[in-house]
Amino acid sequence: QVQLVESGGGLVQAGGSLRLPCADSGRTLSTYALGWFHQAPGKEREFVSALSRNGDNTAYADSVKGQFTISTDNPKNTVYLQMNNLKPEDTADYYCAAKAVYSDNYYYQVQGSYDYWGQGTKVNVSS
Repeated sequence: QVQLVESGGGLVQAGGSLRLPCADSGRTLSTYALGWFHQAPGKEREFVSALSRNGDNTAYADSVKGQFTISTDNPKNTVYLQMNNLKPEDTADYYCAAKAVYSDNYYYQVQGSYDYWGQGTKVNVSS
């Protein structure tokens, strides 16, 4: 059973940076496509970023392109969301997600595509 755990959230001033790690108790995520989503207060959960199983393909929401970066360590035990130049509108709960896949090349932007979810970590960006 995959149990994803996010961390790294907190309070940061606008313009600052945070890096959110997400791991499955040290077990490898090498057979999964991975994603990050966020849910702002009073809003629906939305796509942020996705990574194909082989790490070659990524996708970002338009609102975070050039600002956020998704990556994994080697040997892909942890997926990260590096968030730079944070803005108050980035305030949200951030969730990582994993989808068991056989194909290496595809990423997934739809929440319903994912099999496993973390419990979320809060990011609060002050102005």
